[in-house]
Amino acid sequence: MRRFEGYAVLVTAAGQGIGAAVSRRLAAEGARVLVTDVDGERAERAAEEIRDAAGGQDAAGGHAEALACDVRDRDSVEAAVAHAVERFGRLDVLVSNAYSCHPDVELLEDEPDGSWEQDIDTTLTGAFRCARAAMPHLAAAGGRGAIVHIGSVNGLQDFGNHAYSAAKAGLTSLTRTLAGAGGPRGVRVNLVAPGTVRTAAWSGRDEVLERLGEVYPLGRVGSPDDIAAAVAFLASADAAWITGVTLPVDGGITSVNSGFRQVVRDDGGAGT
Repeated sequence: MRRFEGYAVLVTAAGQGIGAAVSRRLAAEGARVLVTDVDGERAERAAEEIRDAAGGQDAAGGHAEALACDVRDRDSVEAAVAHAVERFGRLDVLVSNAYSCHPDVELLEDEPDGSWEQDIDTTLTGAFRCARAAMPHLAAAGGRGAIVHIGSVNGLQDFGNHAYSAAKAGLTSLTRTLAGAGGPRGVRVNLVAPGTVRTAAWSGRDEVLERLGEVYPLGRVGSPDDIAAAVAFLASADAAWITGVTLPVDGGITSVNSGFRQVVRDDGGAGT
């Protein structure tokens, strides 16, 4: 299935993890993808992997280019969008994946301003900068313009990380307001909210991931490809009448209270 034949796509924070998986998926379905990352070398490695897997830049599924982009800097964002339009002749899809997440300190009163500001600026304001720069081009995409934000279940429920969670919750709201602004211009805006996903952020913590998997109703944590599949759906014409939604891709963690159900089962009871 090649739903993105002729599409031009820009993905942020795409040098690894979810962003890299999204880039691979959309390229495999025919898109020309600009892989961006704050680390330009990491972006180039991810783009090269896409090209190599397909048998070259001109092979089906292998059209990927790379560029350094810092979503905290307006000039950098606007340069990335301009580069995509120059190289591909258009821009149809923006996938905003960049984030920052500082661990909570033990006492709230000891939380420094710097970590809060960086998490909000990268995760929420960065996505706004990207949408602002991309919107005119997406509006010119003949009705197939789409933005897909990568949010988090942290924006829906309490899973810790004050600043990161607040930023992801804000991103959910931004998705709705951008959908309202973009709809009359033919641009859809949606958000995927992943649960725990096995990425480099969890490197060296396999035992923790295994324990977390037991909490998820579907019995495992997610993979980057799980998220990429949902992004591909929301970015494609298959979702042509869907905008402003938050789609949890979370193994059921926000829908099913497994811990509560287990206590009830262990007690031999039923109901609440």
